[in-house]
Amino acid sequence: MFSGIIEELGTVESAGVRLAIRAREVLSDLAPGASIAVNGVCLTAVGIQDSVFSADLSPETLERTNLGDLKPRDRVNLERPLAPTGRLSGHIVQGHVDGTGVLVSLDALRDGNWWLKVCVPTELQRYLVFKGSIAIDGISLTIASLEGDELGVAIIPHTYAQTTLSTHRPGDRVNLECDMIAKHVEKLLQAMDLEPKSRLTMERLREEGF
Repeated sequence: MFSGIIEELGTVESAGVRLAIRAREVLSDLAPGASIAVNGVCLTAVGIQDSVFSADLSPETLERTNLGDLKPRDRVNLERPLAPTGRLSGHIVQGHVDGTGVLVSLDALRDGNWWLKVCVPTELQRYLVFKGSIAIDGISLTIASLEGDELGVAIIPHTYAQTTLSTHRPGDRVNLECDMIAKHVEKLLQAMDLEPKSRLTMERLREEGF
């Protein structure tokens, strides 16, 4: 489990079905077989040598994320799993990317802040709510606007400088992981045979044993 707080920017050494990334800080306690989030994707480190770790990419990962778009010298967001004694500074991020969105714009605001807009696939839009959490390329962010198929988030100077957002351009694909609570609620409602537009009442809750 991760928090969406990026620890370090790594550099891609080689891309393809086996991804090799040069890093420093995250390697201090990384061992073969350990998990690490790369652009928000939970991967397994299979080799560590000379400040470079490698990870294999499955067909599912290549299809559902933007890791297949990477090229040598690209920067990537890196985060190690949460320690049991650590603080959850962002939100609960599993590293299980739901799909990719398309960066629409990244516009400068006052005082070094930025406004990011991303076009979201139709199948993910139902999981997004105003002021809800979302992980974009592994970064824990708060949804500040929802207009049609686009979400907007405010980017503070620290996040812009310490993540890959400063390298992105309109048209780039970004990994999206929606809040897992929304997906669990949807599954529970389906199990209760509720129609998507049905109204959940106190009477219905009592009937279901709540």
